[in-house]
Amino acid sequence: MKKKAEWPRKLRSYDWFGGTGKNAIMHRSWMKNQGLPADTFDGRPIIGICNTWSELTPCNAHLRDLAERVKRGVYEAGGFPVEFPVFSVGESTLRPTAMMFRNLAAMDVEEAIRGNPVDGVVLLGGCDKTTPSLLMGAASVDIPVILVSGGPMLNGKWRGKDVGSGTAVWQFSEMVKSGEMTLEEFMDAEQGMARSAGSCMTMGTASTMASMAEALGMTLPGNAAIPAVDARRRVISQLSGRRIVDMVKEDLKPSDILTKEAFENAIRVNGAVGGSTNAVLHLLALAGRVGVDLSLDDWDRLGREVPTIVNLQPSGKHLMEEFYYAGGLPVVIKAVGDMGLLHKDAITVTGDTIWAGVKDVVNYNDDVIVPREKALTQSGGIAVLRGNLAPKGAVLKPSAASPHLMQHKGRAVVFESIEDYHARINRDDLDIDENCVMVLKYCGPKGYPGMAEVGNMGLPPKVLKKGITDMIRISDARMSGTAYGTVILHTAPEAADGGPLALVQNGDIIAVDVPARTIQLEVSDEELAKRRAAWVSPVKPLTGGYGGLYVNSVMQADTGADLDFLVGPRGSEIPNNRDSH
Repeated sequence: MKKKAEWPRKLRSYDWFGGTGKNAIMHRSWMKNQGLPADTFDGRPIIGICNTWSELTPCNAHLRDLAERVKRGVYEAGGFPVEFPVFSVGESTLRPTAMMFRNLAAMDVEEAIRGNPVDGVVLLGGCDKTTPSLLMGAASVDIPVILVSGGPMLNGKWRGKDVGSGTAVWQFSEMVKSGEMTLEEFMDAEQGMARSAGSCMTMGTASTMASMAEALGMTLPGNAAIPAVDARRRVISQLSGRRIVDMVKEDLKPSDILTKEAFENAIRVNGAVGGSTNAVLHLLALAGRVGVDLSLDDWDRLGREVPTIVNLQPSGKHLMEEFYYAGGLPVVIKAVGDMGLLHKDAITVTGDTIWAGVKDVVNYNDDVIVPREKALTQSGGIAVLRGNLAPKGAVLKPSAASPHLMQHKGRAVVFESIEDYHARINRDDLDIDENCVMVLKYCGPKGYPGMAEVGNMGLPPKVLKKGITDMIRISDARMSGTAYGTVILHTAPEAADGGPLALVQNGDIIAVDVPARTIQLEVSDEELAKRRAAWVSPVKPLTGGYGGLYVNSVMQADTGADLDFLVGPRGSEIPNNRDSH
């Protein structure tokens, strides 16, 4: 257990506001134009509320209300709250893809915290990329922080049935193509899919990353699953405002919490909840920020023995409301601990161990959080495949895949770009059947750019009309956490970086063996060498602006797709403690 720091003591904000010098008087007087009394700057902790609120980020459009609840908690604990905005990465509307801007948002968070007079920070996020960007940026600064999620929406409802946001879109879209649903019915379902504030109520990336933040120890227990509009979401926001003040006094920082053991806990919890493959990228990137040695091999090793026990869409049938009412993530963490798969002594933002926060919780619905013997799959972690098609690895989510495709060999049907896919997928003369392997190129970090969520390619209508709902799909892209299917993603190196994926041609045979963790292009080395010699990248590189910086600096998926110059811990101090005044 970390020893608590002495209190009272001079805090970081004293460098701005303490004393009687000219600079301190200027800083205080400017802040006082907001009507602040003099004793605001008496040495009490100044708490930043780092808010990703935006009306262009629907998942986060309610965060202003939660910020007010955080402020109440900060005041109650004797701190002074100051709310500030950062770039909000909206998954549903931002082009070309939100993933391209995760690193930019993390830079914004990092420098906003480092350059301003705050002693601790409450991070407010929810939408897919806002949570990892907040954690990445804050971890790089390493002052006390706690995260509060916006929470999932209420269950989607349509014609008497629960429908999951995101997952229903993929499912209904395929049903329209197969003739099982009319376009009018599809449009009628639209309004019921997202009927309250909050993020997707499936175990998509937003709920996965909220779960990862809780499993890492960066939130109060129970944070991940509370619905956005449930009064208890406001309560945990207020309690987090109280807690951050004490964290500042204790000097409890991300570097104390984000240990290798914490990451291993999160990886195992991800397997237990059937979490999104996007968590692989985000946890790898976060580990890189704090100097923890985490790799794809850790994901594969730690996930093999973890059963998926959360019966939620897209892997199962329920939604986040039922998950919360059943007991939420603390029940899952306790179950992982009872299996002997949890580092119980890992420290959380509470200042206590992760086990202390979950050891007494109760499962109130064993159809939502199922016993181990009834698990959706007994090996629920992320499978990492390697071979001559993916020398640095590719990932697959077994809990969302079809068992009969776990060992499969088929003829490649290649789409040279996402535009090529859209142009040909619905054509009757497309030479494809359910035994083929669909291959999509140039959709990785550099290629798209930004590594779009297009890896779960919809099947061709000619296959869907036969009653087939799944085929193996391979790409260097990502997949929405709300999606499902036997989809192999994050192939590294990507095609645009000269990876072997770029060399695949129509008719090549691809062999996939998930139990053996292999993915092999059955083409001779000599033939591949000839193809490589003739290969010219079709991707036009971006120049100038953030796009140029991103393409020139982004790393590959196997290391988290962060920017290479952002990796490694940096600390909280501004250069030489300079003050321009």
